[in-house]
Amino acid sequence: MSALEIRDLEVAYERRGGEPVRAVVDASLSVDCGEIVGLVGESGCGKSTLARAAVGLIRPAGGTIVFEGRELPPLDRGARSREAARLQMVFQNPYASLNPRRRIGRQIADALAILGLAGRDKRPRRAQELLERVGMPASAASRYPHEFSGGQRQRIAIARALAADPSVLVLDEPLSSLDASAQAQIANLLVDLSHNLGLGLLLISHDLGIVHQVADRVCVMYLGEIVEEGETDEVWARPLHPYTEALIHAIPHPDGRRFMPEALPGEVPDPARPPAGCRFHPRCPLAFERCTHDHPALEEVVDGRAAACWLAADRSVTRPAGTAPRAAEG
Repeated sequence: MSALEIRDLEVAYERRGGEPVRAVVDASLSVDCGEIVGLVGESGCGKSTLARAAVGLIRPAGGTIVFEGRELPPLDRGARSREAARLQMVFQNPYASLNPRRRIGRQIADALAILGLAGRDKRPRRAQELLERVGMPASAASRYPHEFSGGQRQRIAIARALAADPSVLVLDEPLSSLDASAQAQIANLLVDLSHNLGLGLLLISHDLGIVHQVADRVCVMYLGEIVEEGETDEVWARPLHPYTEALIHAIPHPDGRRFMPEALPGEVPDPARPPAGCRFHPRCPLAFERCTHDHPALEEVVDGRAAACWLAADRSVTRPAGTAPRAAEG
């Protein structure tokens, strides 16, 4: 059994006037300990909503979230159980997620105190150890969030999450607000933590280049649905869904091998009024008549590979391996 299993998750909102918006629709994925799973897609596709529902910050309209063998209830005003606290989240904006008026060491010590993981006299030293684990000096414990760069603050946010002794971290766009150098450093840190601590990571990102470099598996999301899933290198070498292929082709190559690619044609449909049939068909260059009225389910096409596309089985056989461009190494 996986450490985190999301099964048929559905999240819905109401617009003014009572119009429902299904932000996440029948989404299923899993994360094992020591594994990095990337969740990618265009902005607004539901990635962050899924992340918040996964840790209980949003009450789902349907489906289940199972963590370490137990169904996870949504957060309420009561304290979360010690077991459930082993599922932690790291947010996109590290400055907003830290208290600007409290020293870093105190904020990490607060987490230890709430969870009863260290005695009062041991908390300061444990906070310093956690900071050192993420590449920060122990002296950072006595300073305030505004004294650090964006990359350093994200390391601090990760250290605070590690205070709960987690088995899974859900990371919602943890690199998007950082410069390229800081992104590479944090990405390397995440790989190190996953491998050396056996942490499962669900990495939500719109940066496919980063995901290609660090993720073991990748899930591709479009308009609230997961449309493809598989091992990262296999997905890049042989995408089964036209949307996945379009995303991979849209990755810029800084070495001059090709011109800057064009954006995916068309606009993302209104999630309150999704197209009939395949949600991607109005933008799909391969769409045919069935795509306009029959909705394809996410199904296994080949071993370890799943796609929600009526042409996926044919593409898995006829498409030559290696024709999709790979992300630039870096």
